[in-house]
Amino acid sequence: MFRITPPRLLAAVTAAGAAVVLTAVPAAAHVEVEAGTAQALAENVEVTFFAESESASAGITQLRVILPEGIAPADVTYKEGPEGWKFTANDDGYTVKGPAVQVGEDAEHSVVVRQLPDTEELAFKTLQSYSDGKVDRWIELGESSGDGHGHGNEAPVLKLKAAAPGAQVVSPSPTESQNLSASPTPTAAETAASPSPQADATGKDDDSGLSAGAWTGIIAAVVVVAGAVLFLVRRRSGAQQ
Repeated sequence: MFRITPPRLLAAVTAAGAAVVLTAVPAAAHVEVEAGTAQALAENVEVTFFAESESASAGITQLRVILPEGIAPADVTYKEGPEGWKFTANDDGYTVKGPAVQVGEDAEHSVVVRQLPDTEELAFKTLQSYSDGKVDRWIELGESSGDGHGHGNEAPVLKLKAAAPGAQVVSPSPTESQNLSASPTPTAAETAASPSPQADATGKDDDSGLSAGAWTGIIAAVVVVAGAVLFLVRRRSGAQQ
């Protein structure tokens, strides 16, 4: 009769447990992220992304990264990546793309973030494109209190340490509207207080309080009256003679 000894029982339980773990845990995310200083409110932090190849027939050509809340596209600058790849900022993140890397080769690139936000973790949703048109979407978010598993296409997550004592949020990056001409636009009050050239030409005379047009009319009237009086005087003198 076959007897189950304690060593055999332990080995069987261990093997069964390992089988359960291997079948229950899905593959980890194939885009990973790390930072030189993974700390809240850290400034000028280099963040590196590692995109593993999932194709045996096509090379990676593009990575589209959606930035988490607290990081604006204007706060990110490109540092390095695969040869020939270019960086383009988008409304909600950025894209790095270029010639396809070798089939089966991973794509690594890094950016510099002006300042990391004051939070515990940052999820960078990423779309990974290949030369054959295939797209891997690493965009699913796991429970922050869980083990990070439970989804098939998890977004890469960067865990942050607590902010250093005295660390503060830096001022926002300047926008294009703040970089326009330094010449200020006159206010409504300033515009109203400044007379136009036409108003200056037709304005009142400082000494008399009357406009130049009014004086012209008065002089013309005086000339007409004087002429009429002179005419009458001469006529009467002629009649008396």
